Formats: sequence, structure tokens, C-alpha cells
Amino acid sequence: MAKALSLFVLSSSAHAFVARPISSRSAISSYSPLKMSEIEVVSQPNKDFLEQKGVFNWGTWGCGVSKFPWTYDESESCYLLAGKVTVTPDDKSLKPATFGKGDFVTFPAGMSCTWDVSEAVQKHYMFF
Repeated sequence: MAKALSLFVLSSSAHAFVARPISSRSAISSYSPLKMSEIEVVSQPNKDFLEQKGVFNWGTWGCGVSKFPWTYDESESCYLLAGKVTVTPDDKSLKPATFGKGDFVTFPAGMSCTWDVSEAVQKHYMFF
């Protein structure tokens, strides 16, 4: 007896990942990977936004003024407690992002970039 093959597309929203089935052969043959997302910056979100995401229970990380390459194997969201950074994706079709203290930032999985830290950074972060 032949078994049916089930394929799913993983899509994300601001709060969750959802698997939805691909229901037809034409959908499977026409499926192509999504273009990499931009860096998303939420400027100065309110306390309710941060508490809803559980930011204050996440790990912390920091670094001094520096410039270094980084690749995101997973998506990351972070909330800056201090500092100022410009992150420039290696993929020139994506826009650089500058953010600082009080900003909430999400980086897409698979992105390679350069972090240019102009003021020492301290942040809460979570990989997903």
C-alpha cells in the first residue's frame, strides 16, 4: 500500500509559527522559497508589548563598541537595554537597520550581516 506524502509550509506571524498543508500537486510544483525578510524594528514599544512577548525573561548579552560579521542560523528577536547599532545585511537587496536603546528588533533566519556597534550594547534576546 502506497503512503501519501504530506507537505507543509511553515509560515510565521508576530506571535507564532503555523504549519499549513500544501494541498495540490500544482501548489507543490509552483512552491518556491520565500524571499528573505527585512530586519524588523519596532521603535520604542510599550511595556504591554514587551511583557506579552516575555522579553524580561529572556537571556541577556552585551558587547562594547566594535564591528563584526554575524550569520543568523535561527531568527532572533531582541530588546535593547542600552547602545546603538547599525546592522548591514550582506544581501544588498535588504536594507540596513539602525536601532538603539528601547527598540525591539527581529532578524530573519539565514541572514548574514555586519554589526557596527557605535555605543556599547546590552540586550535581552531570544532565538526561535
